[in-house]
Amino acid sequence: MAIQRATFTRPLIAVAMVAVSTYCAFAQRAPVPTRVRGTIEAVNGDTMQVKSRSGEDVKLHIAADVNVSGITKISLADIKPGSFIGATTVPGPDGGQNAVEVHVFPESMRGTGEGSRPWDLKPNSSMTNATVAESVVGNDGHTLLVKYKDGEKKVFVADNTPVVTFVPSDKSELKPGAKVIAFMKQLPDGSFETNRVSVGRDGLTPPM
Repeated sequence: MAIQRATFTRPLIAVAMVAVSTYCAFAQRAPVPTRVRGTIEAVNGDTMQVKSRSGEDVKLHIAADVNVSGITKISLADIKPGSFIGATTVPGPDGGQNAVEVHVFPESMRGTGEGSRPWDLKPNSSMTNATVAESVVGNDGHTLLVKYKDGEKKVFVADNTPVVTFVPSDKSELKPGAKVIAFMKQLPDGSFETNRVSVGRDGLTPPM
């Protein structure tokens, strides 16, 4: 009986080892990207071809209900206490947070993505969407105290930091040469679809 039990157990061990190796393979698979930054190369019907900033060609299906926003430059002085902003930041040498870019949301978009989370623009960057509680003007920029539902953060915005805002737009701006950031999801067949695209106006590259 002991020999029979050992013989029966071996296939179970083999199956378990295959299952574990399969799980590890899935765990190590690169995460599916959720956004692509780059330049539109072609638009054919509801399909958009984007050359990403890292050189890949990305084909996106444009959702029927796609939301298209224009991105345009504004001044650092346009950021006021009470403004609802998004700021991409990286840790500064003094332990503070330095802004890589700031985008000011129009009032209709107040509350969008409120909070702070890791971001993929630069290594160690984060995105914080919050309300400006204080703005202190210094010799080389502004220091903003921003507050969101789970906390607050001080952000230094240098004078040369890109500052932009959103303006209404539509699918007509999705054309070759336009600089975009497209938010996307993977469909069951492995292809990608976008239902939200931000387009730089007048050749502007969306800085976020």
